[in-house]
Amino acid sequence: MPSRTLQIPTADGRADAFVAFPDGGGRHPGVLMYADGFGIRPALREMARELAAHGYYVVVPNLFYRHGPAPLIEIPEYIGAEVWPSVIAQVMPMIQAHTTERVLSDANAYLAFLAARPEVGAGPVAVTGYCIGGLLATRTAAAHPRVAALAAFHAPVEAAGPNSFSKLTAEVHFGHAEGDLTPEALRELNDSLDTAGARYTSEIYPGTVHGFTMADTDAFNPAALQLHWDRLLPLLARTLPKS
Repeated sequence: MPSRTLQIPTADGRADAFVAFPDGGGRHPGVLMYADGFGIRPALREMARELAAHGYYVVVPNLFYRHGPAPLIEIPEYIGAEVWPSVIAQVMPMIQAHTTERVLSDANAYLAFLAARPEVGAGPVAVTGYCIGGLLATRTAAAHPRVAALAAFHAPVEAAGPNSFSKLTAEVHFGHAEGDLTPEALRELNDSLDTAGARYTSEIYPGTVHGFTMADTDAFNPAALQLHWDRLLPLLARTLPKS
């Protein structure tokens, strides 16, 4: 599976990004994948390659490029409970500095990058994200009608709010961690999506805690990761026509 690191021009500089795409040439639907707060690392590269193997051009930008190229901090091969607090303490200031204004400015640049790539088809694109990246994906989809599919996993999507939900034209899937969202909170979120007229599925993945898709953490749940693919791949197949 071809992959490489490229630079994306933005209003504030250049964002380094990992891209993966199918072998054999041709043009493919574009997918913007937002990483979790731990950023680009082997686990995310593997997920991007897995998605690309299904026929998509996948770009994973370094969300915090303003602070430097990835990796911005030393990430252990396995983020266990004993190192989790120290890693979170290092990334949290960068997450807090990543304002909605920056998110939307960067999203413009990332989608323009996809539109200009010769490997990417001219049709609609998708955005997907994990943890904080799911919130960024939601804000990106709300701001760009070209986005036909939005998927977010163990993400604080409720922070986007009804105003963002009402702007969604994409088909949506939200996969929540059981440890993140109570059934009552899920009903409230889904009521907001209903009121906004969104086309969506939104469900709690059984037996999961925050971060369940990430194979390099204690939160990893293999069955839930497979459910994530079982939801994501049909969503993309429905919404992103392939040439």
